Amino acid sequence: MSKCKKENARFRKESDKEMINLVDNLNQDDDMRFNRRAFLKTAVGASVALGVSTVPFGVRAMMGLEDEDYERVEITKLSDLPKGESMTFKYPDDDDAILVHTVNGDLVAYNSACTHLSCPVFYQKEDDVLLCPCHSGYFDVKNGHPIEGPPQRELPLIEIKVENDTVYAVGRKYRHG
Repeated sequence: MSKCKKENARFRKESDKEMINLVDNLNQDDDMRFNRRAFLKTAVGASVALGVSTVPFGVRAMMGLEDEDYERVEITKLSDLPKGESMTFKYPDDDDAILVHTVNGDLVAYNSACTHLSCPVFYQKEDDVLLCPCHSGYFDVKNGHPIEGPPQRELPLIEIKVENDTVYAVGRKYRHG
């Protein structure tokens, strides 16, 4: 036999041994369990499960159901707060809030902490706006939305009721939009 044929035969025997080693360590069950398709099925299934689990929270938010039941707190007598004036109060616990009797005669109340850096907000009668003097933030007194300055979010609304000349705080709404 020639030298080339001997080397080819030896190479073929070695490569056959290596192929046997490659084939021996394959386990088809593992391949079926740990492949891309199985991974994608698991990932999609987990995503769907997480998505479905958030549905009750979305429905609850859309229906307007709230987690907190706020107590009814007396703020002041309406006759003690003339038009164009404001006063501060605490609601629901120790959070600072502001009640404004606008020049138009409307009553509105908001948390008085600016949504930018929590500085106090004051009523400015001349311009009929709420002002945060820390960074010149202005809020619309009618709806609490920012008009000018760094604040990007509106002030949380304090819901109020007037009964027999008495103004009550009855709830708080965090709005985003």
